[in-house]
Amino acid sequence: MPEVRIDRDGGVAVLTLAAPQRRNALTVEMAQELVAACAQLDGDAGVGAVVIAAEGPTFCAGGDRATLANVGADPAAPSSYHALATIYQAFTRVGELEAPTIAAVAGHAVGAGLNLAMATDLRVVAEDALITSGFIPIGLHPGGGHTTLLTRTGQREAAAALALFGERLDGRRAAELGLAWRAVPADQVLETALELARVPAADPELARRTARSLRLVAGPPALPWAAALEAERSSQMWSMRRAAG
Repeated sequence: MPEVRIDRDGGVAVLTLAAPQRRNALTVEMAQELVAACAQLDGDAGVGAVVIAAEGPTFCAGGDRATLANVGADPAAPSSYHALATIYQAFTRVGELEAPTIAAVAGHAVGAGLNLAMATDLRVVAEDALITSGFIPIGLHPGGGHTTLLTRTGQREAAAALALFGERLDGRRAAELGLAWRAVPADQVLETALELARVPAADPELARRTARSLRLVAGPPALPWAAALEAERSSQMWSMRRAAG
């Protein structure tokens, strides 16, 4: 069964992670589905906004542990490099979507799952959501441009607390820190995201042009996401090999 689903609500596309049995952890195959879905959405001129959502109690638990263990067994192997790059592409491609994007985060957003949420233009989170970097507590170096994604909201203290000290935030605190736009009860997350998305979705061409302008003007942080991704890669793969024993 497909693990990524696209549903339409007028000009809003809802891109749903549909692997709740795995807490929506990203495998290579799921990442490929997500990349393909993004290409499909960019090719549909009627899509004026995209909501990233998830089935089950977890938004995304990060990279699939078995996949990461296989990469760590031989990080220098071309297949390992390709596998990790494909998982990175899952959220970098979301960050490149032409239409404005909103992450509807209920449950946990951990590691690469937090990358996926932070790749969007806006986040609506459940008040009781768990927001955590999750890398250091399991002995891994952050990857995928994690630190750039956390700091581009301007919240260096929050980024340090999450990435260096393993702190965990609920949705209310994430919104207070500016890591999310709004925190609402869990059963209102998707509808709140859809309500926000319907405004730009009413004029898809204008929405896409405005999203492009906003991203160009706001700009990336001092170190662009693509550069941060490469800067973190070698240390992350070293940590994977060490974890694999």
